[in-house]
Amino acid sequence: MNWLMFVIFVVFSVAALLTVVRIIRGPSILDRAVASDVLLTEVMCVIGAEMAINGHTRSIPVLLIIAAVGVFGSIAVARYVARRDNTTS
Repeated sequence: MNWLMFVIFVVFSVAALLTVVRIIRGPSILDRAVASDVLLTEVMCVIGAEMAINGHTRSIPVLLIIAAVGVFGSIAVARYVARRDNTTS
């Protein structure tokens, strides 16, 4: 592992740790949803950086699946919150 990948892993590890703290502490479901989207984005950035540094494209299907999970998860949370708000009004 070269020094650039080490720096990338350290920076994104700190960011991921802070994001996990936000997922755990909340306080609302929307905060947790945004933090989980940020965590998925950080994972995608690390995979993309690894692809760029090593000069390959083998991980593109993994990136597409992670992006799809993030989009569908955000849609599901938004629908849940909207439905919950309509029933409490």
